[in-house]
Amino acid sequence: MNELNYNEKKKYFNFLNNLAKKLTRVYFKKLQGSFKVDNKLKKKGKYDPVTNIDRAFEKFIRNEINNKFPSHQIIGEEFSNKKTKSEFSWIIDPIDGTRSFVIGNPTWSNLISLNYKSKPIFGLANFPVLRKYYISGIKNSYVIENNKRKKIKVNSKQKIKLIKVAGGFHGYISLKNQLKIPKVLKLMNFPCSDALSYCHLAEGRLDVVLQCANKIWDIHPLIPIIKNAGGKINTWNKDDAVKAGNILVSSNIKIHNYILKLLKPVSRI
Repeated sequence: MNELNYNEKKKYFNFLNNLAKKLTRVYFKKLQGSFKVDNKLKKKGKYDPVTNIDRAFEKFIRNEINNKFPSHQIIGEEFSNKKTKSEFSWIIDPIDGTRSFVIGNPTWSNLISLNYKSKPIFGLANFPVLRKYYISGIKNSYVIENNKRKKIKVNSKQKIKLIKVAGGFHGYISLKNQLKIPKVLKLMNFPCSDALSYCHLAEGRLDVVLQCANKIWDIHPLIPIIKNAGGKINTWNKDDAVKAGNILVSSNIKIHNYILKLLKPVSRI
């Protein structure tokens, strides 16, 4: 990030800031309404929904990026990667929370990150139905709602005995393995709403978020938002969150280390 000058950073921030507004407009003007659902894992007897709206969002985002930054690489959930020699790459999850989308839950989002040399440097989490978005700036993270921008920070002084924990295993951890972490299960006292929970932690509403089986497009856009807000983030086995997988985010290092210790019996699954 320090290798880029201020004007370059501002250019990318402004692009994402404007893109968030465009995504909300295009949803309400063109994409809201009926949709078709397919199951990407039907042949495997599992359920991973994708809709024509997922694909429409990703096409729109790709077009915006290609028009502005034609040399950049693009990695998206629904279409083939665009590979170039550029050190910049855009990571796209057109709808994070497709299950929420198909049942009418408004917590789904558009997730986009700009990576430089494989590291996320800017991130956007846009919530069209909630009419707000979270974005990482040059030094801080913000939530924009009702055309008002507010700097966000984690609740860094929270005590362990008062922590608010949201978790979602998405059927990934077996009952046998869940029984190895009873204290973690007992602490999970708030529902997990995909990217929205990570954003709630970044603005101090939650203290811990646990999720399993994240792909890079699930987590890369959120890493800069969380880090700029003061949050701690890595995998359950203490690896860099850029690698995705099972993710832990906490509001301070004391809480983070406490939860990592509780997760140790399942840290390698």
